[in-house]
Amino acid sequence: MVFRIWPPAKQIVKMKKILLIICLLLQNSSLFAFQADTLTIRENEKKLLTNNYFVQLDDPSGVYKINDVRGNPGFHTVETSLPVMQYAKSTIWLKFVLHNKTTRAFVPISIGAIVIDGFDLYFADSQNGRMIHFSSSVPDRDSRLLKQNNTFINCIVLPDSTRTLYLRIKSSVSGTVPIDINSANTYFKNADYENLLVGGFMGIVLVMALYNLVLFVLVRDKSYIYYVAYIIFLGLSQVLVRGYGANFFVSEKTMINNYLIPLIRIGFGYSVLLFAAEFLQLRSKLNSYFKYYYILFGLYTIALITVIIGKVPFTYDLITISATLLSVSLLSIGSVLYVQGYKPAKYFMIGFGLFFVTVLVSVARNRGYIVHNSFTANIIIYSSILQLVLFSISLAEKINFYRRQTAETQLLSLTIARENEKLITQQNILLETEVNARTNQLIKTNQDLSSIIENLKSTQMKLFETEKMASLGQLTAGVAHEINNPINFVGSNVKPLRLDFLELFSLIDKYKEAGAHPDQKELLKAAIEQSQNTDLDFIKEEILTLLDGIEEGANRTTEIVQSLRTFSRTDELILKHADINKAILNTLILLRSTIPYDIEIMPVLNKLPLLNCYPGKINQVFMNLINNSIQAIKEKPGRDHEKVIITTTDQTDNITIQITDTGVGMSNEVRQRIFEPFFTTKNVGEGTGLGLSIVFGIIEDHHGAIDVQSEPGKGTSVTITLPKNLE
Repeated sequence: MVFRIWPPAKQIVKMKKILLIICLLLQNSSLFAFQADTLTIRENEKKLLTNNYFVQLDDPSGVYKINDVRGNPGFHTVETSLPVMQYAKSTIWLKFVLHNKTTRAFVPISIGAIVIDGFDLYFADSQNGRMIHFSSSVPDRDSRLLKQNNTFINCIVLPDSTRTLYLRIKSSVSGTVPIDINSANTYFKNADYENLLVGGFMGIVLVMALYNLVLFVLVRDKSYIYYVAYIIFLGLSQVLVRGYGANFFVSEKTMINNYLIPLIRIGFGYSVLLFAAEFLQLRSKLNSYFKYYYILFGLYTIALITVIIGKVPFTYDLITISATLLSVSLLSIGSVLYVQGYKPAKYFMIGFGLFFVTVLVSVARNRGYIVHNSFTANIIIYSSILQLVLFSISLAEKINFYRRQTAETQLLSLTIARENEKLITQQNILLETEVNARTNQLIKTNQDLSSIIENLKSTQMKLFETEKMASLGQLTAGVAHEINNPINFVGSNVKPLRLDFLELFSLIDKYKEAGAHPDQKELLKAAIEQSQNTDLDFIKEEILTLLDGIEEGANRTTEIVQSLRTFSRTDELILKHADINKAILNTLILLRSTIPYDIEIMPVLNKLPLLNCYPGKINQVFMNLINNSIQAIKEKPGRDHEKVIITTTDQTDNITIQITDTGVGMSNEVRQRIFEPFFTTKNVGEGTGLGLSIVFGIIEDHHGAIDVQSEPGKGTSVTITLPKNLE
C-alpha cells in the first residue's frame, strides 16, 4: 500500500508569499546598496566621511563635469571605510547628504595631511536648482588661520537644513582620502591644535638642528652634520605635507605635490643613509657588506630621476618602498652591530624600529587597513619627536662609548705600565749583574776594536801612500826620461863646443904671442898661416848652433821642472785660479815618455777662463785618467790607429773635460764599481784599486761630477764637470 502525504493548501500559499518577498528583495538590492545615511553634524562635533555616508564615482581620466555627474548611475559604495583613489593621477566624485544641526550657516569640510591636487565642492541652489561651485584653490578662510595650501572648504548649509553635496577630489597618488566634516567651533579648535602641534614640532626641529650643528662645530664628527640634514628634511617634509608650503615656498599645489614634497623626501632618505653610515661606522665595521648599502642609495636616485622626468605617481610609490626597505635594513644593521658590542647602536635600533612601525602604520592608514583618527593622522609627528630624542641619545651615547673606550684603554695602559714597571724593576736587578759582566767584556772588545781600527787606519794610510808612491814612481820614470833627453842633448853639444873654443883659443894665443914679439916675423907668419887654415865662419856658425841646442835643452828642462812644481802641491788646501788647458798640457809632458808611438794624443782645448780649484789635485785627476786611458789601449790586442781625445768645453756655469779613448772598454758591472776603493781589474801587484777612488773624492771636493760611459771593445769616455763658482 502506497501513502502520499501532501502539505496543506494554506502552507503552500504561505510559502509562495515568502518566496515572492525574497525575490522582490533580491531585485531591489541594488537600490538599497546606493542608499547612504545622512551625515548629521552637531555643535562641537567632528565626523569622518565614511562609506556609511557617501557613494563614489570613479573618473580615471578626470574629464567629468558636474553636469556629467548629477544623476550618473555609476555611483557605488566602496568596501573600504574611506574614499579610495584607485589609480594614480585620477579623480573621484563623492556624493553624500549633509544635515547641519549647528547654529552656524556653514560647515567646514577639510582633507587631512595627504597629497591632493584638487578639492572642489558642488551643490544645487535651493532657489533655482543651479549648481554652485566652491574650490579649495580660492577658499574663504577665517582670519585666525594661517594661509595654508591645505584642502579646506566652507560649505554653506543653513542651520537645521539638509544639502546633497558633490565632492571632486583629484590626486597624483593612489590611496585613501580622509575627509573631516566639522562644526565651525570644532574646526577652529582642531586647527588651533594642528597649528600648535606643527609649531611645537618645528620648534623642536629648529632647536635640535641648531644644537647638533653646534656639536658638529665643537666635535667635528660628520655624524652631526648628517643628523642636522636629517632633522631639516624631516621638518620640511611634515610642513609641506600638512599644507604649510604656501607660507614658506610657493602657493601652487602642483609644484609642491609634484616636486617639492618628493625632493624633500628623497633628500630625507639620503640624509638618513649618510647619517647611519657615519654613525654606525659601516665602512669599517661592515666593510665587506657595505657595497650592498649602495642599493638603497640607488633606489632614492631612481626616485630622483622619476621626479625629473615627471613620473610623479611612480615616485611616491618608489619612495614608500625605499623608506620601508631603508627601515628594515637599518633596523637589521643596528641589531647586528649591537649584538657585536657596539653599544651606541641600541638607541639607533630603537629609533629606526619606531620609524619602521610608523611607516607601516602610515601605509596601512593610507590604504585603509587601519582606522584614520587624530592619533594615526599625526603619528609621524609623534614618532619623529621620539626619534629625534632617541637619535640625540644615540649620538650622546656614541660620545660616551668612545669616552669609556678611551678610559678603558687608558686604564689598561696604566695596568700594563705598572706590570711593565714591576717587571722592569725585577729585570733591572737581574740585568745589573749581567751588565757589569758584559761591560767588562765590552771594554775588552772595545780595546781590541780600537787596536783593529788603528791598524786599519795605518793600513789605509799605507795603501794611500802606496798609491801615491806608485804614481810618483811612474811620474819619476817619466820625468827622468824627459829630463834625460835634453841633458843628453846638452852633453853631446859640449864636446864639439869645447873643441871649437880650444881651436879659437889656440889661434888667439898665436896672435897674442906674435903681438908680444913683434920682432919675430915668423910668429906672426905662423899665426896668419893657422888663421888661414882655420874655417872661422864654420866655427862661428857651429858655436851658435851648439849654443842654441844647449838653450833648447835648458828650456825643456825648465818646462819639465815647472810641470813638476804643480804636481808637488797635491795636498794643498787653498783654492787658486788655474789654467785647466795648461794643466792638461803639463800632464801630457810628464806622460810623454810612457806613451807608445802608435797611440795618438789629440788635445782639443777650447778657450777656458781661469778656474778656482786645487791645482795639484786637478793635475792628479788628469794624470790618473789619461794614464788609465793609455793603459786601456795597451791592453787592447791588435792595436790600430788608437788615440786618446782630450776635449775641454766652456759652459754657462761650469766647464767640462772629456777624455775619450779607444781602449778595451768595460762591462756595465765593472763600470758601476770602478770608483769603489780597492776595486781593480788589474792583476795582483799591478795596482792598488785606489786611483779612481781618489779621483772621485777630488771631484767631490770640487762639488763637481764625473760620468763614465763605456762598452766592451769600444773604448771609454770620462766626462768631468767642474763648477766655475767654487768658493
